[in-house]
Amino acid sequence: MLKQTLPAIALAAALTAAVGYPALAVDEMNLAPGLSAAGAPVALHGADPVALLDQRDDLAGTAKFTSVHDGAAYYFASAENQRTFDADPERYVVQNGGFCTYGVSVGKKFDGDPRYHSVVDGKVYVFLNKDIYDLYLKDRAGTIDKAEEQWAVIEHIAANEL
Repeated sequence: MLKQTLPAIALAAALTAAVGYPALAVDEMNLAPGLSAAGAPVALHGADPVALLDQRDDLAGTAKFTSVHDGAAYYFASAENQRTFDADPERYVVQNGGFCTYGVSVGKKFDGDPRYHSVVDGKVYVFLNKDIYDLYLKDRAGTIDKAEEQWAVIEHIAANEL
């Protein structure tokens, strides 16, 4: 399996170097396959991270307003949201690399769907689907605590190896 993975990693590194963005380690962020027009893969399924944190109903971002942070492209609903993000991107980056927080709490990296998100203490957490989100609601603090512990262990491990 390592023989198959090394060419993919080398290709990703070459592509990101060619467009001027840092190469991401395998599966540290939940990103869409392929590249955006900005030359980086899209984070958060294209949802606007500022809208997520502000708990707004309209989450959809657009490629017209794109910023790249840590090798991931983020879309925004407006130029104002983009400027807000650019001023302090770490405030808006979703926890656990954008993977499902409940999944991370049990040592897995499942897709995180921004439609199912929660804001706790100024941090955004995403979840796989409504059923998983409902499980999270039964023990919010416990799930977040477990996810924080597990993320320290699994952050640099490929999803298919967990």
